[in-house]
Amino acid sequence: MTKRRPAVVVLAAGRGSRFRGSGHKLEQRLSAASPDTVLASSLHHAIATQLPMLVVTTSALAPVVQRLVPARDVLILPERDAQGRPHPVGMGHSIAAGVSATGDADGWLILPADMPLIQPATILAIAEGLERYPVCYAQHRGLQGHPVGFGTELYSELVGLQGDEGARRIVARYAAQPIAVDDPGVRIDVDTIEDLARLQG
Repeated sequence: MTKRRPAVVVLAAGRGSRFRGSGHKLEQRLSAASPDTVLASSLHHAIATQLPMLVVTTSALAPVVQRLVPARDVLILPERDAQGRPHPVGMGHSIAAGVSATGDADGWLILPADMPLIQPATILAIAEGLERYPVCYAQHRGLQGHPVGFGTELYSELVGLQGDEGARRIVARYAAQPIAVDDPGVRIDVDTIEDLARLQG
């Protein structure tokens, strides 16, 4: 039996409004010694898994993303709909768009781009978890983290997500299974200047 190969959906379409520094949080360097940005590190780790991948992003960040991954693996969310109204934003909307665009995948691993320390082995462990569970997530020392994996049976619920809540309700409803990993990065995201300073320190 061949192993399932879920798609890694990297969420890089947030506005990063809590980050008060200069530029977008995803474009910040992880350290003075490293040329990698928050976004580049997250993408390198996803690419290293050799799983199918799609980066959901905005037109503002698209040039940065496309320097790191092929254009075919990038979904740029439109800023306005057909009527010229601002397009909905939020994690739920990004997940729905990414899952819809990879509808033939063997499930989905939702990976926020602002979590640059999540290791490739962790992403693969969640992919393996989908062999046994419809929903699973990375857990470090008893604490829930990312990525979160969803089986193909959750497709219709995922593409119906809206707003900024993400897939929290689906995770709760399907008694998501924790997958224990030795990776503190599953809990570390960059939302604020203070978060970035802790990483750089």
